[in-house]
This record gives sequence, C-alpha cells and structure tokens, in this order.
Amino acid sequence: MAHPAFTARFQSDLKRPGLRLPLTADAKLFAEAAALGREVVWLHCYGERFADRAAGRPKGPPRMSKLGPAIPAAGAIPPPPEPLPEEMTYDPVKRRLHFGKGYVENVTPEMWAFEVSGKHVLHQWFSYRRRDRSRPVIGDRRPPSPLEKIQPDGWLHEYTTDLLDLLHVLGRLIALEPAQADLLERICAGSLISSEKLAKAGLLESEASEAEAEAEGDEA
Repeated sequence: MAHPAFTARFQSDLKRPGLRLPLTADAKLFAEAAALGREVVWLHCYGERFADRAAGRPKGPPRMSKLGPAIPAAGAIPPPPEPLPEEMTYDPVKRRLHFGKGYVENVTPEMWAFEVSGKHVLHQWFSYRRRDRSRPVIGDRRPPSPLEKIQPDGWLHEYTTDLLDLLHVLGRLIALEPAQADLLERICAGSLISSEKLAKAGLLESEASEAEAEAEGDEA
C-alpha cells in the first residue's frame, strides 16, 4: 500500500476514509508481499525493525548499494559560528541538494520530489532545522510559542547524519516501487479473499457489526 502504484490504482476509492487492501488467496504471492513488507518496514524504521543480515537488512540506518547520497569535502555544511542555512534548493542537472553553503551529491529528482500524504518529505525535514522556523498563523490557530526560537547557533553534525540517513532511505524506497507495482498488479489479477470470507471465519468484523458499533457510539 505504501507506493505510488497503489494510490494511482485506487485513487477513486481512497476519497473515502479507511484503508482497503486487496488480499491475495495465493500463498506464494502472500509470502512475497510479506517479504516486501518487511523490507519497507525495515526502511521506514531506519533498520530498527525486521533487521536480518542474511536477507540484506542489517541493523542500523539503511544504505544504498552504490552511488548513494554523499557530502564531499567541498560540500561540507559549515558548523557554528556560521548561522543555520535559510534556504534549501535542488540542482537537477548536477543532482545536488544545496543547504546554505553546503550540498549533498547524488540526490535524484525522485528523492527530491518524494511525498508522503501530499507532504514533501525533504521540505518538511528542513523546515524544522532552518534558521527561520516560523510559520504563518492561519485561522484560529494559536500563535507560535516563544520556545520555538530556542535552537542551535549553527548546523549540527547530527543534522548531517540525519539528512544522509533520510536520503538513503528515500533512495531505497524509490528503488522498491517497480517491484511493489508489479506485485500489486499480479495480486489484483489473481484470486482474492473477500471481506465476507474473513468475517465468516471470525477474522474480521462484518459491516453489520461495524454499523451496530457506530450506532451504539452515536447513542452514547
């Protein structure tokens, strides 16, 4: 479910709240999906869960096999007393992600454009580490706390580590997308287990039970 092909295929269905998953009746496809899912969770958790060295998932922050994001000596982001950078830009020709006076090489356009639930991941990450972290007050939202002004005097070494970890994870997630799309296509083309069968087996609440639970909640 965590890939663009799923969103594209079920775009009209996703307008309604709730997640709906095509569940294959083919044991081999199920095992393949579970293995791919473990890889995705391993990436999302930065190697803390589902670590398995034999399966190519060592414990710790994942890394791309080759040509992964890196900061050369010339691209090192200056530490204090240089102030925190204010802008983040991307050069698609050189494939460089620029932060103030520093930059990261081998950043693909797909990494730069990566989104989760409509939010640009790199922009979100940088917005909490830039010099000016203020956001416009919209509607009745409370004004920002003065505590938000408390921040480091300059770029921290931990920020560089976090950034590289994030970029490597994004790179590996993007590399999995074709396999995820192919697997989804094969699952949807094969035999599926319906929600009715799961409910009859006692593995899933029936729609009637859900409706009754909602009605009881409304009465309460």
